[in-house]
Amino acid sequence: MKASARAVVIGGGVVGASVLYHLARIGWTDVLLLEKSELTSGSTWHAAGGMHTFNGEANISRLQKYTIDLYREIEALSGQACGLHPNGGLMLAATRGELDSLKLICSRARYLGMETEMITLAQALELNPLIDPRYFIGALWRADGGHCDPSGTTHAYVKAARALGASVERFTRVLALAPRADGSWDVTTDKGPVHAEHVVNCGGLWARELGRMVGIELPVLAMEHHYLLTEDLPELRGRASEIVNTTDYAGEIYMRQERGGALIGTYEPHGVVWAPERTPDDFAMQLLPDDFERLAPYFEVGFRHFPALGRVGIRKAVNGPFTFAPDGNPLVGPVRGLRNYWVACAVMAGFSQGGGIGLVLSRWMADNDPGQDILSMDVARFGAFATPKYTSIKVPENYARRFRLAYPNEELPAARPVRRSPIYDRLQAAGAVMGANFGLENALWFAPQGVPRTETPSYRRSEAFPFVRAECQAVRAGVGLYETSNYGKYEVSGAGARAWLDRVFACRIPRPGRLGLAPMLNPAGRIVGDLSIACLAPDRYLIVGSGFAEEFHLRWFWQSAPAPDVFVRSAASTLCGVSIAGPQARALVQRLVRLDLGAGAFRLFDVRETAVGFAPAILTRAGFTGELGYEIWTTPDYFATLYDELCEAGTDLGLVHFGGRALSSLRLEKGYGSFNKDFRPDYTPGETGLDRFVDFAKADFTGRAAAVAERAAGPKRRFVVMEVEAHDADVVGYESIVKDGAAVGYVTSGAYGHCIAKSLAAGYVPTALARDGERFEIDILGEPCAATVRLAPLYDPEGLRLRG
Repeated sequence: MKASARAVVIGGGVVGASVLYHLARIGWTDVLLLEKSELTSGSTWHAAGGMHTFNGEANISRLQKYTIDLYREIEALSGQACGLHPNGGLMLAATRGELDSLKLICSRARYLGMETEMITLAQALELNPLIDPRYFIGALWRADGGHCDPSGTTHAYVKAARALGASVERFTRVLALAPRADGSWDVTTDKGPVHAEHVVNCGGLWARELGRMVGIELPVLAMEHHYLLTEDLPELRGRASEIVNTTDYAGEIYMRQERGGALIGTYEPHGVVWAPERTPDDFAMQLLPDDFERLAPYFEVGFRHFPALGRVGIRKAVNGPFTFAPDGNPLVGPVRGLRNYWVACAVMAGFSQGGGIGLVLSRWMADNDPGQDILSMDVARFGAFATPKYTSIKVPENYARRFRLAYPNEELPAARPVRRSPIYDRLQAAGAVMGANFGLENALWFAPQGVPRTETPSYRRSEAFPFVRAECQAVRAGVGLYETSNYGKYEVSGAGARAWLDRVFACRIPRPGRLGLAPMLNPAGRIVGDLSIACLAPDRYLIVGSGFAEEFHLRWFWQSAPAPDVFVRSAASTLCGVSIAGPQARALVQRLVRLDLGAGAFRLFDVRETAVGFAPAILTRAGFTGELGYEIWTTPDYFATLYDELCEAGTDLGLVHFGGRALSSLRLEKGYGSFNKDFRPDYTPGETGLDRFVDFAKADFTGRAAAVAERAAGPKRRFVVMEVEAHDADVVGYESIVKDGAAVGYVTSGAYGHCIAKSLAAGYVPTALARDGERFEIDILGEPCAATVRLAPLYDPEGLRLRG
């Protein structure tokens, strides 16, 4: 066995094989894959081998299409057949909500260039005659997808990698991983040591144990999963082509043809966790005992919806473990605090996603950049809140919902509440309907007294609509309070803090007493952060950004190598906050401070450390609503008192609570973009409009060369806000923006603008079309809706109210 390698990939399933191949393809020929047993011996060998492009995230859909398209390439390079059956996909809807979901998928696929079409049930029967149409009201067909041979596909990756110079050692067990001071790794195996510059955890069922070897607990858990293979079906005899792979939302069933019979699988509501604490070392190419008694009711639904399946016998039953993360997406990327340690695990849909994961991870390892936005797969989307107990509750919830719809207004209940601010109970008493952001409870909207705190999951406007409207209008007319504790917060201090921030951020670093908007770029000049920096002193700063991205940004700061005299830490649990917004905001806050808040004394983007009532606080003249506003930050021990004093002081001013739904409406009326929705690592400063905050006069900052080049050439697309002639539904995200019959862009976020009485959509269109008044169409749930670009904010375009 080799004594050293540039990268050691641990795990010989389809994901590890893909990572090995992609590293070899970019020129890292000195790479080694270690597998403790035979290749495919974990989950890969018993997988059903389904492949499809469907995903709620557009970028993951792109990677899934890349994976499917890649199979022909590795077949040609390796000489190994992947056993491809590219027969496409069929998705069935039994309810109006399910039909809306399929229409949204169809709209998204148009921009992505994926051949997708809403079809009639009669057309669906031509593609799959086993369907009983009485149970369904509509269907969607996709050309991409089908199924492949799991073993053949994995060996094709490995043979292609070997042809490019990579090495594979089977029956080689990794016993320990130890980092060296230079960031490389000592890999101890039962066949001797290997020194590696990089280590990649593709351990699948054993990813958790490989994480523990380096002191981390990855949020990954295995579930038992059953599928059945039937005897031959008379209905399939004589067909010229295979039936199309079919997904039945209502029945929570998937099925496809397997030779002359069918394969049928289910994600049952009461799934069984497998190996909850530790995966057995000797588990290899094994199946688990059948549990027909528990599963019979769920398969019987499938036999009703596809009655021919119930008329033949069962040839084989397969029950094997597959791993999941708490939200069902893979865990990919580097881990903060561990140099050159990478993960690619919890990839349940390995034959749809494995190729794309290998592509982005190889780029990331070579260039410190995955080459595209993969936030929804990034391991950093989970923070410390994703404990083993959290994972043990959320993974079964996700498993049970794998074929259920994820409505945009739906909040899942498992493992909640976990993180709560000191005013959680007070907000509940005020009628808050809560969501969870990075594990922290936050108010979405407030139900008036006597109104149920429930919301029907829907792609259309829900019963919360009038209450969100009331919150928005109350903020614009008077004053509102929004809890901001769910924002990401970071403290940076030390003698070298300013110089380090100047290098990490593209903006001009504010002077003491001021706050600045702060884009953060990667070396390719793409947006990895849209934050704000408040300078509290020459050597002390408060940074505020998206709460979802806390671990993502902490990793970025760590990778940016702060000098020994720079101290960076999360303030997520040590600072709580509120935003006070509206024309009466100054009057309210002034009652609790001795600082003069007059327009000339405390200007927009000023910041002070001062007492607000009893609470020692950081007070900033800023907000996200477009109104006169303040943000107040204090420590948790003072926060409830601060809240009580604000409520008491605001009683005669008509102070109202508002939630995240209202904030989304208010910010889009002002044309403000939001990180993780509108601003992500796919976009540049010029495309987003954040270039106006870039200090091009600085000699050096991360991404400067790329940002300067873009300024010279001009961006190819631009972020715009459009008013949409919608009816009872607003955009969700990633709907296609159409011009003259062709998809030219896509939506990133949307909401109803309650104070301007217009439906709003934000997204990206070609620069040449980013003109005020330019007309487009947006497909909203199958209905083409006229959309008009509005370059100036639709509310208070001169910003007079913001400046107060």
